[in-house]
Amino acid sequence: MSDSTRDRRIRSYVLRTGRMTPGQQRAFDEKWVQWGLEHSQGSPDFDEVFGRSGPRVLEIGFGMGQSLVAMASAAPEKDFIGIEVHKPGVGRLLQAITDEDLSNIRIYCHDAVEVIRDCIADDSLDTVQIFFPDPWHKKRHHKRRLIQPEFVEHLRLKLKPGGVLHLATDWEHYAGQMMEVLGGAQGYTNTMAPGEFAPRPESRPMTKFEARGERLGHGVWDLLFTRTA
Repeated sequence: MSDSTRDRRIRSYVLRTGRMTPGQQRAFDEKWVQWGLEHSQGSPDFDEVFGRSGPRVLEIGFGMGQSLVAMASAAPEKDFIGIEVHKPGVGRLLQAITDEDLSNIRIYCHDAVEVIRDCIADDSLDTVQIFFPDPWHKKRHHKRRLIQPEFVEHLRLKLKPGGVLHLATDWEHYAGQMMEVLGGAQGYTNTMAPGEFAPRPESRPMTKFEARGERLGHGVWDLLFTRTA
């Protein structure tokens, strides 16, 4: 792929300009060198990065990091790699890693598509999770949605055989698109019956926003697909 082609690629996100709090900035300045990973360094040896070999989970778009911290705290035997482009969220996660004294999280602050392409080895991940990606709810913007056939094929190659792709959204239309894309993708099998959504796994923490939506009758749709080829 040429540099000009990469520059023309449709982005699935918009960089927000929110300011980092002093605490987030301090955490970023002091802790990035310890917990951050650079796209420019290419594909690292994650056994060396984490100092061990264990189940490996990649989360794309962790927001402010609350769910990622909760999952890493609940599963210390697993190693988590988080990707987020918004620096306030990265700063908040770095602060939380310090507060919770965690050692099983590493972070990329970079475009997820490029990290997947350039930094993650094939057949290396046990789980890929993408929770509540931007729904781009206007029809003319649907082409910006992250979950597209080409992208889920890239993710399949990074998963180990038997690895799981876990998606969640609170937009019904996007849930339908996700199901259509994954249902038609080669090498994936729905962990439920074909076309069926999964109940929320206990491993995915319920956010305050999600709990409020549930009280108001708003739906959340989980999809869990296994790499079978």
